[in-house]
Amino acid sequence: MKKILVIEDHKDVRENTVEILELADYDVIAAENGRTGIEMAKEQLPDLIVSDIMMPEMDGYMVLEALSQDIKTAGIPFIFLTAKDGKSDMRKGMNLGADDYLYKPYDPQELLDAVKIRLKKNDFLQQQFSKTAMGMNSFFKEASNYLGMELLSKNRASREYGNREVIYQEGDAAHHLYFIQEGNVKTFRVTESGKEMVTGMYGKGDFIAQLSLLNSCGTYLETATALEHARVFSIPKEDFTKLVYKDRAVSNKFLDIISNDMVQLQEQLVAIAYSSVKQRAAKALLELHEKGFIEDEHHKGVDILREDLAGMIGTAKETAIRALTEFREEGLVGIGKKRRLILLDKNRLRSIADFGI
Repeated sequence: MKKILVIEDHKDVRENTVEILELADYDVIAAENGRTGIEMAKEQLPDLIVSDIMMPEMDGYMVLEALSQDIKTAGIPFIFLTAKDGKSDMRKGMNLGADDYLYKPYDPQELLDAVKIRLKKNDFLQQQFSKTAMGMNSFFKEASNYLGMELLSKNRASREYGNREVIYQEGDAAHHLYFIQEGNVKTFRVTESGKEMVTGMYGKGDFIAQLSLLNSCGTYLETATALEHARVFSIPKEDFTKLVYKDRAVSNKFLDIISNDMVQLQEQLVAIAYSSVKQRAAKALLELHEKGFIEDEHHKGVDILREDLAGMIGTAKETAIRALTEFREEGLVGIGKKRRLILLDKNRLRSIADFGI
């Protein structure tokens, strides 16, 4: 049973609101002023709060602001009840993070509808979805139910790609977002001189082609190829558009799930601009190791072409090879089975990546 906190200084309004909610099978607690309401919210952690604005000592705005500063209560949906019919008051409440705004005297059904919608939205936002095929299908199912429409991605099958097989090509029309279920994928762009510039190396649980679908040109901004083998799940652009633009709550959840590489991409660009080749090489090796591309006791690794490593670092192949040679001479990296790279001293590489020493 969902618990709702009602904060209202007017006794008749408070009791009437409590009765309406209790008749709808909600567990309702009530506070006669803002200060008591804050205490009850922190102690009882309700699923939703319905609060008046104009109250003595602490008004509704102060209550909302105080609760938003506490990590335990910041995410509780908040609905304002007010007799004031002013756009500036509504704007102030929304800016503080209120989820809805009802004017008194309100219709009982209007209150119940607002509560139901906010609880439904919060339930969806609180769910955690694993970055697996099952987790993604679960997300699409819940998003479909929430939006009231069927998504094409629901229970969609995946496709396997062989070594160096192209998943999508730079310049082609961008029709899908891709989720990597198994294996590894490289993305790259081709420069005017015909050289490849690696834009990313991705593994299980990563998404690719997000920026291409958001690009106004409507084409893929890079090429993606499988490394050795990859199983990839595709999400149609039609679904991507619905999930991003149809509803803000769904959009925030979806973008949070698919934004696996945005921070990394930004850091990579900054590193290319300001770090030495040795720093960039150390950072690239550590990132590849964390994603399972480089061999250790947990991962068999994959064949990393020196051209690909050079593309990640943002330098010529010969320069990348020189950096690797230096690392080998210093005992930081080695060569394992099938001549695949092994990291021998991750702490030292981390020091070089972070501080250049």
